[in-house]
Amino acid sequence: MFEFPLPQNENERLTALADYNLMDSGEDKEFDAIASIAAAICGIPISLITFIDDKRQYFKSHIGTDFTENQRELSFCTHTIASSEDVMIVQDATKDARFADNPMVTGPAKLVFYAGVPLISEDGYALGTICVIDQQVRDLSAEQVAALKSLALQVVDKIELKRKVAKLEKANHELMNSNVLIQKFASMAAHDIKNPLSSMLLTSQLLRASTEKVGDERALKLIDINITSTRTLLSLVDEMLEYSKSPGSLIARKQKINLKTLFERLKNLLQIPANFRIDFHSPLTEIFYSVIAIEQILLNLISNAIRYNDKAEGKVIVSILDVDDHYLLEVADNGVGIAPQFHQQIFSSNFTLNQTDRFEKKGTGIGLSTVKDLVNVLNGDIQLKSQLGAGSVFTVKFSKSI
Repeated sequence: MFEFPLPQNENERLTALADYNLMDSGEDKEFDAIASIAAAICGIPISLITFIDDKRQYFKSHIGTDFTENQRELSFCTHTIASSEDVMIVQDATKDARFADNPMVTGPAKLVFYAGVPLISEDGYALGTICVIDQQVRDLSAEQVAALKSLALQVVDKIELKRKVAKLEKANHELMNSNVLIQKFASMAAHDIKNPLSSMLLTSQLLRASTEKVGDERALKLIDINITSTRTLLSLVDEMLEYSKSPGSLIARKQKINLKTLFERLKNLLQIPANFRIDFHSPLTEIFYSVIAIEQILLNLISNAIRYNDKAEGKVIVSILDVDDHYLLEVADNGVGIAPQFHQQIFSSNFTLNQTDRFEKKGTGIGLSTVKDLVNVLNGDIQLKSQLGAGSVFTVKFSKSI
């Protein structure tokens, strides 16, 4: 076995090489084209694009030869990747002490001339080479060497691009799998929730019928609240089922939304303290939009306004306006406020201010990031104005043409 030099960062280099999945990756016309150009420019019949692991030199492209690999200890290129030089040229291997006894020189291949440029990844690892070889003594001009170096950069650009595309495809595949699991979970959860809710609604209706005969008005009001809340939850469950079948459909599906009905529905879904007032204002009676998108945005913003309010008399004012080609939604409160340096960060996923709310709970950082994501899907924008101790105003602008 012939001894050969190793790059100083050999272990890290091998790890990086494995990350690119280049060894035994098959032929590629793009690489063949570059290797052909190298042979033509240098006027040399054999040109290779190679990658080198711990044992082998794999020929990704091989112009002028049918060989597809070589033993690493016999490879000239293994010397190239271990060198600090940007090109290695061997004019006459028969007179070079490193290669004179190499079977690639003394055997049937009769290799005499070699010129190789290392393929340096964007992280600084020599993954392989682009090289030209011949069976006679030769040399390259400065222009030919410069061209070979340029071609090496093109090869690196292609392998970096292919790695990034592969990672993106893997991430997309994982995301698709994750979305499928979420949809399945949403469907299962919705079915599991819907059955007891339906039983609760039926029981409440039967209870109302019997209570009505007794004439207990107070009990009837409580039962009616229970029936309304149950119907609201059943409606939400139906939306979950719809979402599990087609996640994008609920956002894209627009319908007439009666604002008074919407606001009353939201009040039933929110946990509103006794010392809190929520006022809804709008010159509009209805809008034509995605009801689930509007509900989710309002639920998150109003819920936060309630939770993070330290005033003896809490207040939230909600308004919706029709402005040209968009709707303008505003949620203003007299709560604790948010410091200016956090006005952008609060929309980031999982970011929290580490504050406990009025219910002694800490936020998860999901709510406002969800609102931001929804607003983006709606081709909209969300802005915050806030002052510590005085309250906050969230202004949401969302396009009518989703």
